[in-house]
Amino acid sequence: MPRIIGITGNIACGKTAVGQMLLELGAERYIDADALVHRLYLKGQPVAIKVAEAFGPQVVAADGSIDRKALGTIVFQDAGAMRRLEGIVHPAVGQALLKELATISPSGIAVIDAVKLLEGGSGALCQSKWLITCSEEQELARLMARNGLSEEDARSRIRAQPSVSARLLLVDEVIDNSGSLEETRRQVTAAFERFLNRFPA
Repeated sequence: MPRIIGITGNIACGKTAVGQMLLELGAERYIDADALVHRLYLKGQPVAIKVAEAFGPQVVAADGSIDRKALGTIVFQDAGAMRRLEGIVHPAVGQALLKELATISPSGIAVIDAVKLLEGGSGALCQSKWLITCSEEQELARLMARNGLSEEDARSRIRAQPSVSARLLLVDEVIDNSGSLEETRRQVTAAFERFLNRFPA
């Protein structure tokens, strides 16, 4: 099994940027759990079929895949609906992750990027868990710009995220992505060096 760093943090806080920095520093593979979900939502996939059965035709796009925006409108307003969705998606994402990890060399380092790393099962695979943070104003602005959301929609997505303060106790490193990319890179480099010292090949 390769060495694994898990990165988590709220939506639009910069996890992808940190993942790319880790690749530049020598990680072999960056696995984005959200991209795995995209694949599971394609037309005809068992997960897509179950989600359509659970949430109705309004979450199915014209091409037969799951319409993530329509689904998001439902689950980000309703904690019960979110739990129901996670019950369908989390086990399948876990299996897809294990398949991805099986392709990485035993001495390699994999990075798993997952919003629910600590709440789902994927955190148990990681030797080190990192929390990426930024200010709520930045998170809101980035989310509105990136996803084309209204402020109200963006705020409802942020409110549905796990509490940052509760997660601080569950992680090994905290990367504050509120400043410049160079400041973030310095923190990531230092944290990666600590990881290599603790988990040499």
